[in-house]
Amino acid sequence: MLAVAALLFAVVLVVVVRPGPSDSPPRSAVSSEQGDAAEIANRRGALVDQVVFTQESDVGQVTGLIEAGSHHVFTQGITSTTVFQRIRDSLATAYDISYGTNAELTLNPVGPTFANGELNPFHVPEIREALNWLVDRNYIAEEIYGGLAVPRFLPLNTAFPDYARLADVARELELRYAHDPQRAREVIQREMQALGVRLVNGRWHHEGQPVRVIVLIRTEDERHRVGNYIANLMEDVGFTVERHYRTAEEASRIWIGGDPKAGRWHIYTGGWIAAAIQRDQAQNFSDFYTPRGRAEPLWQAYDPTPEFDELAERLQRRDYQSREERQDMMAHALALAMENSVRIWLVDQLNVSARSSNVQVATDLAGGLSGSILWPYTVRFKDRVGGEMVFGSPDLLTEPWNPIAGSNWIFDQMIIRSLQDPSLIPDPFTGLYWPQRIASAEVVVQKDVPVTRTLDWLSVKTAAEIKVPDEAWIDWDAKAGRFVTVGEKHEDGITARICVRIRYEEGYLERRWHDGSRVSLADVVLPWILTFARADPDSRLHDVAHLPVFEAFQRHFRGWHIASTEPLVIEIYSDQIYPDAETIVAAWAPNTTPWHVLSLGILAERNGELAFSSNKADRQRVDWMSLVAGPSIPVLERHLQRAREQGFVPYPAVLKELIREGEATERYRALSDWHRQRNHFWVGDGPFYLHSVHPVAGSVVLRRYEDFPDPADKWLRFTEPEIPELDLDGPMVVESGEGATFSLAITFEGEPYARKAIEQAQFLLFDGRGELARKGNAKALGNGHWQVSLPPETVAKLGHGANSLELAVTSRRVALPSFASHVFATVPEGGWRNSP
Repeated sequence: MLAVAALLFAVVLVVVVRPGPSDSPPRSAVSSEQGDAAEIANRRGALVDQVVFTQESDVGQVTGLIEAGSHHVFTQGITSTTVFQRIRDSLATAYDISYGTNAELTLNPVGPTFANGELNPFHVPEIREALNWLVDRNYIAEEIYGGLAVPRFLPLNTAFPDYARLADVARELELRYAHDPQRAREVIQREMQALGVRLVNGRWHHEGQPVRVIVLIRTEDERHRVGNYIANLMEDVGFTVERHYRTAEEASRIWIGGDPKAGRWHIYTGGWIAAAIQRDQAQNFSDFYTPRGRAEPLWQAYDPTPEFDELAERLQRRDYQSREERQDMMAHALALAMENSVRIWLVDQLNVSARSSNVQVATDLAGGLSGSILWPYTVRFKDRVGGEMVFGSPDLLTEPWNPIAGSNWIFDQMIIRSLQDPSLIPDPFTGLYWPQRIASAEVVVQKDVPVTRTLDWLSVKTAAEIKVPDEAWIDWDAKAGRFVTVGEKHEDGITARICVRIRYEEGYLERRWHDGSRVSLADVVLPWILTFARADPDSRLHDVAHLPVFEAFQRHFRGWHIASTEPLVIEIYSDQIYPDAETIVAAWAPNTTPWHVLSLGILAERNGELAFSSNKADRQRVDWMSLVAGPSIPVLERHLQRAREQGFVPYPAVLKELIREGEATERYRALSDWHRQRNHFWVGDGPFYLHSVHPVAGSVVLRRYEDFPDPADKWLRFTEPEIPELDLDGPMVVESGEGATFSLAITFEGEPYARKAIEQAQFLLFDGRGELARKGNAKALGNGHWQVSLPPETVAKLGHGANSLELAVTSRRVALPSFASHVFATVPEGGWRNSP
């Protein structure tokens, strides 16, 4: 009953770690009783003046450093129960809980041999698949993570909506891949022998040499113990194991920055964090199992079966006609992902974000503090406005920063997000998007396309046919340096499944970049040009690692059209959909990137000195481009001088029509002044600007951008997430031939949960063999009161023995599903009365 145990465990965890009256006070909206309300009302942008990020990887020191006042916030999610208890018991500390982090094993699939001639057993899918039976996920969750984790088998986060929607499928697969070390041994032995490998004195040998397995083990958190546990398992099944202990920065150069064919690793103790709640995880199959996922060499080595690859690609562009078809496709993809197993998912973690009790900040239910989009807009001291705040981070500047294919590490991205101002911002509790720089949006979908709208800032309409206008851009001519229109490429015209019409707020193109230069339409268009140019063999920016992503994009992209510039209105046509209209707008809304900064990177890559992506940097044997530190800086300095002297504008046939007279001179002068003062080239438009970078000292300094357009209290309305609390009650024994009724109470902080706020209350009934006997929806009796009734014929089919009723509840107020379980026995008719 592994899935049942996991669901029960999740419920217990939510109850145990929830802050109560004796804990630190919960986050609440700013009021006149907290800080100077008048000063807040008159302030623009951030509520603190300066944020200093320092490197601090020892989570054991978190409580002491906060109590001493040297640090105010820690970005690393804490999974240690010992450290959590210290945080919970200290009067100086407070905490928030998130559910979007996981731990997994990333496997190197290159083979059959590495470049050095050594055999790689993990190029065989069956051996990878066998690791699912070898690992004991319950042991990892309960013993290594001390209960602050839940077993995970699938490429779906167990705390996100898709897991609840596919609960019956997930249950079957969890049972199929339950811990079975004997089965794992049998499969490994069979496949190794098929490779011509011999077992000599308990160790596998290939061509007279031991078969070596290098386990690349992260050292900063519980993955240190996970890595040792996995290494022990590998030794137990006959491999000769080397344990390579590395920090995030050290490991990234090997597993993600290096060539997997070099054979420097076989298994990496990976981890991922969702920065926001993912309401639709259909893209996970492409992201984690195909070359479309990322540009790095490891992803380019992925080779899924044609069936899995096609299904993953269809799910990526949402090629389905109904919710039922999507369910079937997702179920099949989950089964194929387990057979592929380039990743072995281990656990979903409950992360504790620690902060001073005097600090208030909006955290994300999925990403916690480090994944929160809203942290720079909301972080503040409760007793004052302004001041300096010190953040502790386990890693800083882990990988090079550039806006095209730079670092994707969560702690780098956390800082980068504060320097940018996106068009839309996800709700930290539901994952639905709210407008930040958009006035309104209209989504037009083909009839029968399954798209729904929740929020009222956008509209959804249907049309029998959506024609793409002839003047829309659909392709790129690298030789001519211009866009190709739909009318030129498709004489007979084309149609699309959706049209997204986005109207930006007034004055969108009147804003200023941090270096003082004014935003222009070229900042919107140049990133689109690079999307095409980096995929074009005729371009000096061509990057083969970009091709899988671009090819997937091209299969659903149908056109891009600037309908107006005052105000800015952009139309996007595509065949790709998402279940939520808000997500469709967020996926397509262009964000601005300063064209003059990108120009320096374009010049450097065209000249063969730097590369935007790590993959191209490795192939060209040049540095991976960084705009903030390292050997890239002097290269970019030279190109800034060249660009300034020449008034360089990339792709002039397009961009010179989109910039103001004298804009190039203004831009490069501003950037020169900026670089002279800051020693870096990162220019943004967020609530903070990058003041200084200190790689050797391990610190990054951000300062409030005083000209930020928004009032400081714009996003302070987000308070405590209303996660439903469940209490499932019913009979412990049911006689065959009788029906059974179970009552479910859904509350929040002791108050009944509004009926209209509940999206679904689904039940799953499992018999004593762990097989799904029935599923359906609970019946609402009123606010907070629900009921599940099992008719006599259903009870009779269960047979005699222990059964389990599982409830999965999803709320419209939070995307995090809640689970409850009730175990009951079925006995022969009259058996209960006749028992002694």
